Amino acid sequence: MPVVVVVGAQWGDEGKGAMVDSLAREADIVVRFQGGANAGHTVIYKGKPVALHLIPSGITHEHTVCVIGNGVVVDPKALLEEIDALSSLGISITPERLRISDRAHLTLPYHRMLDTAREMAGARLRLGTTRRGVGPTYVDKVDRVGVRVGDLRHPKRLEEKLRTNWEQKQAFFNALPPDDRPDFNEILDELLQYAQKLSPYICDTVMWLNEQADAGKRILLEGAQGTGLDVDFGTYPFVTSSNTTAGGACTGSGLPPTKITSVLGIAKAYTTRVGEGPFPTELQGEEQIKLREKGREYGATTGRPRRCGWFDAVLVRYSAIVNGCTAIALTKLDVLSGYPEVKICVAYRWRGEILTTFPAEVCVLEEVEPVYETLPGWDENLTQCKSWEQLPANAQRFVMRLQELTGVPIATVSVGPERSCVISVPDAPPIW
Repeated sequence: MPVVVVVGAQWGDEGKGAMVDSLAREADIVVRFQGGANAGHTVIYKGKPVALHLIPSGITHEHTVCVIGNGVVVDPKALLEEIDALSSLGISITPERLRISDRAHLTLPYHRMLDTAREMAGARLRLGTTRRGVGPTYVDKVDRVGVRVGDLRHPKRLEEKLRTNWEQKQAFFNALPPDDRPDFNEILDELLQYAQKLSPYICDTVMWLNEQADAGKRILLEGAQGTGLDVDFGTYPFVTSSNTTAGGACTGSGLPPTKITSVLGIAKAYTTRVGEGPFPTELQGEEQIKLREKGREYGATTGRPRRCGWFDAVLVRYSAIVNGCTAIALTKLDVLSGYPEVKICVAYRWRGEILTTFPAEVCVLEEVEPVYETLPGWDENLTQCKSWEQLPANAQRFVMRLQELTGVPIATVSVGPERSCVISVPDAPPIW
């Protein structure tokens, strides 16, 4: 009964999609357990990059069943567009291959409006969201006025719940110019049209997943964003609106902790972040531009340039503890080729004090200076390496030093975006 949780160990964009895509070759089921259409997981299909936003990254494997779990907030318009886009590539999307939890919450058109209004309200309130309406959807969920996917199967109940949600937002609607105010009947009609198309995919995924786990099926639980953006454990308030960590895999799927067999943390060989918030190892000027261009660090969902910096072992060690990581998959090692020296942040310096743990207070994290350890770099192009032995000695030393600093075995390293570019590290524990 192998059930593997895959989580980001940094601030997202670590390459989770590519790793899940690779692991899905041996999986029966891939489950997305949190987040919404703000996520962007890129996989390579027939030699071309494909960006996934709501559908799990195992969808390109014909034998896998993909599940959108109850912890996800689902924008039905975005989901149908994604289904159409994947279908146009020849990827089979049927109710037998895609299941949507009836307990997942719906992102409605005015949730995007609320998200955008906050981001445009001024620097003090700006969080750097993707403006996809994810945060406001989670707010409604916690406020117990949310509309759920299962409501699409009950038109009368759908109208009642939409009305409750709608009435709560009248102050916001009334503040808009009359021509910009949404129309209740138009949104209801839109949802009823979505219901006809999505109903075949909707089911009780909680019971189904537990039955499959008990039957010994191999299950991958795929998170979005990263530990540094977890609403409880990240750099609050510059975080996402859900639990991106391994604990969120249980609440977002309905699989209990006793059925989780391993937790794989994904980390880049350097660090990136999008949006607002502290970033201790962020590079500046030409150094940042160079790393961004080498790593092609632009958001899959928004196209935004990512902020780039050196590997932060303080953050990843904290992530490993919070998630209970049993192994780490290191991605994009090839991007560091050509650097005479590579740096690792091993601690923070704050007001004369050395910090080796990740602080909860953003005001502290904004002031810290990274304490770096410098290792010799390598010039070799790693994209042609097919085994650990083929990696340059300095690249191997870098990986082993990261393993020492994070306290978790590094199971694999990737040296390119293709599935074939994942290299196993000797003596590492098996992921499955």
